[in-house]
This record gives sequence, structure tokens and C-alpha cells, in this order.
Amino acid sequence: MNKKCLFVAFLVNFSVICAYTPVVIVHGILTGADSMLVIVEEIERHHPGTKVYNTDRFAGWSSLENAWHQVFEFNTDLQAICKDNPQGVILLGYSQGGLLARAVMQINPNHCVRKFISLSSPQAGQFGTDFLHLIFPSLVAKTAYQLFYTYVGQHTSVGNYWNDPHHQDLFEQFSIFLPYVNNELPSTNSTQFRDALLKLEQLVLIGGPDDGVITPWESSHFGYYNGTGDVIPCRERDIYVQDLIGLKTLDESGRLKLVTLPGVHHFDWHLKAAVIDKVILPYLD
Repeated sequence: MNKKCLFVAFLVNFSVICAYTPVVIVHGILTGADSMLVIVEEIERHHPGTKVYNTDRFAGWSSLENAWHQVFEFNTDLQAICKDNPQGVILLGYSQGGLLARAVMQINPNHCVRKFISLSSPQAGQFGTDFLHLIFPSLVAKTAYQLFYTYVGQHTSVGNYWNDPHHQDLFEQFSIFLPYVNNELPSTNSTQFRDALLKLEQLVLIGGPDDGVITPWESSHFGYYNGTGDVIPCRERDIYVQDLIGLKTLDESGRLKLVTLPGVHHFDWHLKAAVIDKVILPYLD
């Protein structure tokens, strides 16, 4: 518990002033800071006085820009926030924003994030197209690789984390983002990507079976499909067993928390106060 409480005397009366850890929020795809206002309101209602940074970079259509470009731009914000809050912050990312926020930490070995909360995010990738029909009306998961595993497709954020379990050879050949931040393909930054996550006091991964958008929903916990379409849970996948980004180390030290809540649709995680109070507020301090 890093919440700092100061006792202040006013004549004969005593008051308690509590300083909560600042919270940085990163929105999801095709939205912006306004979509996260319910979370902001719930934090301020239950933890009055909390500094909340509700970032609005890459709102709307610009959220489809290349993932690395977004990560490096978001990193300038996080560096400025860390400079103002050397005691540390809590970083919360929703949907695509959770994946991008995690990568922001990984590229910054000096980040000040104490806790990271991933709210229904495709941490192991995405293999569902329901949320893409607004952009690509005729796109289906079976053939989406033909678009995303191309030079043009890799200019889109979705293409950067599209993970087709039936075309892993193309995923490894074309994807310039997800296999690297997950250390499934080695790079000169592999050690840094792992060490940056191991700095966390806590990693909270939130998702549920009724999400309806993150596919498979277990991707929010780093679980994913194998080549025959079965979902392999996080703790049985190579990313955990081989401790590629530190998940096993975090788990064994009690710093990894997998939160599963049924009955919650993808758009309820950040828009329903009752859900926010149940899955997010307990991890703020």
C-alpha cells in the first residue's frame, strides 16, 4: 500500500488527507478520452483527489495508425507524467489501449509504472472481426490474413496484433509488432522488454467469457488458440512456461493477477460503473 496519509491539525480537530497513486488511462480503438469518463468519474468518486491522466492521443480513426508509431508517441506522454510523479503511477489500458500501454512500458526501461491494469486487451493477439466491420465490411477472420500480413496491412494497428493461428509462418514473417513485444521472436530489445515488465509491483489482466469482441477472450490473459483451434491457457503457453516477458516470474512472486468476470460485454468493462467498481477499483491505491 503506497497511499500516503497525512494527519493535519486544525486547532483541536484532526483531519486525514490521503494521497492516492495517480492513474494514467489509455482508451481503446476508434474512441477517445471521452469514452473513459465513467472510469474517471468512478475513480474520483471513490478516491477523491486522485490525479487522473486521461490521454487522448490517437482518438477516432487515428487509432488505426501503426502500433509502433502510437507507442512511441504515447511514451512521450508517459515520460512527462513520470517526471511529474516520480513516486510512480498506475497505468490502465482498455482494449487495444491495454496492448499499446504495455508496449510503452516495455520500450521505456525507466518507466515509473508501479501497477499495470490491462482491461479486456488482446495481449496475445486477435482473431475475430466483429469489431472491424465498420472499417472492413466484408472482412472475415478466415481470410483477414491476406490483408493484414502484407506491407500495407502492417501500417494498421489491428494488423500489427492480428494473430492467425492457422498462418503462424506468415504471422512471424510479416507482423512487426506483437511477436516482438511478446518476445516470441527475439530482437535486440528482448531483454529490455522483459526487464521493464518485471519492474511492476503488480500486473492485473482482466477479461471474461462473454466479452464478445476480444477473440479468443482468453487473449486478455495471454491465453490463445493453438493450430487446431483449441485455446491454450496462459500458464500452459510458451510465453509463460519459458518466461519470455516475465509472466512466470511475476506470477511466482505474487505480482500477477488474472481476473475473470462472466456476463460482461466488451463495452461494459469501461462504461458500467458496477463493473468498474468490481474489477478496477480494488487495484487502485
